[in-house]
Amino acid sequence: MEKYILSLDSGTTSNRAILFDHSGRIMGSAQKEFAQFFPQQAWVEHDPLLIWETVLQVAREVMQQGNVTPVQIAGIGITNQRETTLVWDRETGLPVYNAIVWQDRRTAGYCDELKEKGLEKIVTEKTGLLIDAYFSATKIRWILDHVAGAQEKAKTGKLLFGTVDSWLVWKLTGGKTHLTDATNASRTMLFNIHTLQWDQDLLTLFDIPAEMLPAVNPSSQIYGYTTPDCFGSEIPISGIAGDQQAALFGQMCIEKGMVKNTYGTGCFVVMNTGNKPVASKNKLLTTIGWQIGDEVTYALEGSIFVGGAVVQWLRDQLGIIRSSSETEALAGEVENNGGVSFVPAFVGLGAPHWDQYATGTIIGLTRGTGKAHIARAALEAIAFHSMEVIETMVSDSGIELNELRVDGGAAVNNLLMQIQSDAIGRNVVRPKITETTALGAAYFAGLAVGFWKSIEEIKDQWQVDRKFIPEAKESEIKNTITNWKRAVERCKNWHNTESI
Repeated sequence: MEKYILSLDSGTTSNRAILFDHSGRIMGSAQKEFAQFFPQQAWVEHDPLLIWETVLQVAREVMQQGNVTPVQIAGIGITNQRETTLVWDRETGLPVYNAIVWQDRRTAGYCDELKEKGLEKIVTEKTGLLIDAYFSATKIRWILDHVAGAQEKAKTGKLLFGTVDSWLVWKLTGGKTHLTDATNASRTMLFNIHTLQWDQDLLTLFDIPAEMLPAVNPSSQIYGYTTPDCFGSEIPISGIAGDQQAALFGQMCIEKGMVKNTYGTGCFVVMNTGNKPVASKNKLLTTIGWQIGDEVTYALEGSIFVGGAVVQWLRDQLGIIRSSSETEALAGEVENNGGVSFVPAFVGLGAPHWDQYATGTIIGLTRGTGKAHIARAALEAIAFHSMEVIETMVSDSGIELNELRVDGGAAVNNLLMQIQSDAIGRNVVRPKITETTALGAAYFAGLAVGFWKSIEEIKDQWQVDRKFIPEAKESEIKNTITNWKRAVERCKNWHNTESI
């Protein structure tokens, strides 16, 4: 009987379920978008119950498609949008508030207060992170402050916090298991990446009760089993990793110095730095890449808040394309951007700028500007911002970049990948399977249950689809990048604290 690993990829705008066979091939896939809520300017929320319902729906759908029984599922791997913050009632299992999404900026002012008190150094030394509204800690604090009675209930263990992985494990196990893995814990601004423990100093700083926190586990082990209500019989849950760390592993960036970029809703450049954390001097994040057994692999990460989401914006807000796949053809209608520079800082700027008050900017418009110029400038923005992060990463680590491995939805855009190669002056390598986030979660899950015997066995499965080699004239690409960097400076600090 053929066996599979079921990967549950819970993203920012949709949930997917993918079945992988022993050779790492996709044997089935189902996807469903879910609603985004924007209650106020710079606020982004999700309905936790809707996340759960769509995850369960796509998981069942992909099994039905392939006529796969629960007995054929060797293990379930979970990968998820990170930092997104959920708080729910231990007894009822119901959320006390909507999930506050990683993109949400409502706590920017609070973060400024913490920085003004000189607290960023201690936070960075312990967590590898910067004080920013991006991470979970200030979102938890906001929920405890704004939901009546929440602080007291949290102190008595009646409320639970989790990132999306914790929520899904809780629901899949029928409320028996409250845990997370080291990669997701390392994104909360509460976890000490050196001691691998929730940090009491940080819990005190944010006044967050330890009683509401999940247990922290490695990224690959059997955590528990699904209830029969989910799929008809029990299936082991055996892999968990935040989406970008899962993609790093799925890309088989298992050696120190290897780098991947995932082009999803945002873009996330991650470098494997080996078994020791590398402190950034340029506002990159030091984070946990994964943990298998007692062995921890660390990483440097640059988070770009808006990547593929700019293409959605062209579709949904401007209406200049009907589907995301049209972007490449539209942008390809022109040889250059016609002088247009686009900085899609819709929710502020992430690495290496970390400006909570930057805003989206399109500059260089003339009467001759057409939608093709804007589409091309949008693709350039994705590539140039990624380039900035890569340059910073090389500077911090002292490791030269040999190649960039790419994945995610927008990585199928050949024009974008060529622009990326031109911008960094290095080969860009796209694998045959670009769903590397789901694949990485599957690999973690499969290793825990013996579906794959070793990382070396998995390494042999990684295959190249296409290499993009730099081909633009150096003077032209440098000029385009210079103009884009000028536009970045123009968009900074546009919103003040009061307007947020």
